[in-house]
Amino acid sequence: MKLFNKKEPGISRKRNLITVIMIVVAVLIFSGVAWSSSGGEHGTKGWVATDTYKVMNFTVLIVGLFFLLRKPVAQALNARIKGIKDQLNELEVKKKEAEKRLAEYNERLLLLDKEAEEIIAGYIKQGNEAKARILEEAESEAKKLEEQASRNIDSEFKQAKSKLQKETFANALIKAEEIIKSKINSKDQDRLINEYLEKVVA
Repeated sequence: MKLFNKKEPGISRKRNLITVIMIVVAVLIFSGVAWSSSGGEHGTKGWVATDTYKVMNFTVLIVGLFFLLRKPVAQALNARIKGIKDQLNELEVKKKEAEKRLAEYNERLLLLDKEAEEIIAGYIKQGNEAKARILEEAESEAKKLEEQASRNIDSEFKQAKSKLQKETFANALIKAEEIIKSKINSKDQDRLINEYLEKVVA
């Protein structure tokens, strides 16, 4: 496995950091072992052969652990990085979907605004048409009422005229009768009766 990867600098940095940490831990342990071997026991000599074997065994153990753990740790890091990338990709997809939905909602709102304007314009048009129709009907009704009133006035005038004529004729008959009665005597009456009877008999 390569420790340096130009395509993924973050991964290489983490791997190098783990390597450095393991080396530092190994050096610290080695230093502790050397110190304990040299001065840990009072009254003994410094460095002995067994200490060299211990350090070699410990170094082999550290190197073995490094090679054993390097791959799982790198895989774990890669898996974690892949998971983060997948989450970022998923978030990016969700972001695009949200933007798309937002654009759709904005478009629908614009369409709703246009529909509302059209509906309002339609209601205004219907109101104007209804107003014109009502005015026309009112004008027509007014003409009809005017004609009906004119006919009623004519009829009333004719009836009043006829009544007046009848009353005038009746009064004229009464006046004529009074005049005739005042000017005709009993002889004239007998003569008129006889003339009437002769005409009837004839």
